Amino acid sequence: MMVIMAQESPQNAAQTRPKKVQNDCLLCGREFYPSKSNKHRLFHGHKSENKTEYAVVLEELVGKLQDTTLAVCGICRTLLLRYDRVSKDAERIKWLIKDTWRKMREKRCAESTPSMEVKRRREVMDTAASDEDDDQNTTPSSLQFTDSAAAKEKLKTALKPLQAKLKILQDFQKTSLQTAEHIKFQAQYTEGRIKDEFVKLRQSLSNDEAARKKALREEEEQKSQTLRKKIERMSKEMSSLSATIIATEEEMKAEGALFLQNYDATLKRVSQCKAPDPEDISGVLINVPKHLSNLKFTVLQKMQKAVDYTPVTFDPNSAHCNLIVSEDLTSVRYSDEEQTLPDNPERFDMFACVLGSEGFDSGSRCWDVEVGDSTGWFLGVMSESAQRRNKIFSRSGIWLVGHFCGEYKAHEPPRSPALLPVKEKLQRIRVQLHWDTGKLSFSDPLTDTHIHSFTHTFTETLFPFFGVGCDISPLLILPVNSSVKKDSL
Repeated sequence: MMVIMAQESPQNAAQTRPKKVQNDCLLCGREFYPSKSNKHRLFHGHKSENKTEYAVVLEELVGKLQDTTLAVCGICRTLLLRYDRVSKDAERIKWLIKDTWRKMREKRCAESTPSMEVKRRREVMDTAASDEDDDQNTTPSSLQFTDSAAAKEKLKTALKPLQAKLKILQDFQKTSLQTAEHIKFQAQYTEGRIKDEFVKLRQSLSNDEAARKKALREEEEQKSQTLRKKIERMSKEMSSLSATIIATEEEMKAEGALFLQNYDATLKRVSQCKAPDPEDISGVLINVPKHLSNLKFTVLQKMQKAVDYTPVTFDPNSAHCNLIVSEDLTSVRYSDEEQTLPDNPERFDMFACVLGSEGFDSGSRCWDVEVGDSTGWFLGVMSESAQRRNKIFSRSGIWLVGHFCGEYKAHEPPRSPALLPVKEKLQRIRVQLHWDTGKLSFSDPLTDTHIHSFTHTFTETLFPFFGVGCDISPLLILPVNSSVKKDSL
């Protein structure tokens, strides 16, 4: 290892040291004579132009020592650090110097000294350095790891948390990129659906508009025809009267004897010519209120009768990747093929479940679900704070009735499921939620048979909860008429 000489101040050194100092190199055993050619001074970490490559490396390690004299062995190039100023970093820098130049010194000493001698001298120096370290105990703990394997193992251990954090960030970045692509797909898909629905609405409005215009034209034609008939009949009567009047006036222009001769016949003709009085023209005008009165409301009311209203729709952002929600969000089916969907926190990841799109925190709600021939399903409600990840049926916040493992059961986790005394196969389930009174009921609307009820004091928003366990039949939320909708609001 590098030889470190005793420290002394520069002023004392200048007075006491001889012009020519002779030392023996502890590695090669040769005499060592420092001279101008191999002495270099470092000032504030700046090197002079004539420094050797060894001094450059050393300068990077001891740059904080403001006044340091280096002596280089002319045979093995051993560096002797002399006259170094005491500083708080001196011991640390000395150890760095020793560790950096170890291998280089061994290589250069081996060229001029038998390998066994170099090895012996190295062992002597290492032992002396170790004894000095044990006595002084001034070396920082982080520099005691001279074994590269141990140092690498320590760094490897220190890197593990960073590597784990990097993996988390990489996974999050990947999920974020997938979510961004899915958002773009959702926007395009939803825009297409909106366009299609409004095309249908516009077509429906256009059809209603055409029907109303047609009714208006028919009324116009009917009343115009009635009025034309009356006008034609009056025209004939007016023509007959005009002819009688003209003929009579001609007779009155005749001479007295001739006039008197035809008087009786003319009078009789005038007396027989009678025209009826014209009828009052009423009800022949267009019934404008019939076509315009409350037109918007009438159109909307008609559309409500033609368009179904579904009290509950599914939220596709919460659907498990094996569930496929219909375009109108009213039915869901199970598929063995998993979809590529973002792993967002709202989505169920272990069980094939999906929530309703709207939560309820007051009032009464009711919805009917067609389960068909499905052999694996469950219906109910789930609290807003209930976790949707992992084993959801081992935590509270869910109330459900379902058919699984060939049996009808009621389940309120974390309690065990309870068997239900259902004898006939259920095709349709009615779910009634009375949030204010804390009652959740299930019944068969086809037979008006009660199935099961839960009683609980609800304190937060509840979402309709659905599960599909087989691909035989989808779950379909049945529509209701507008009166049921108004009653539920």
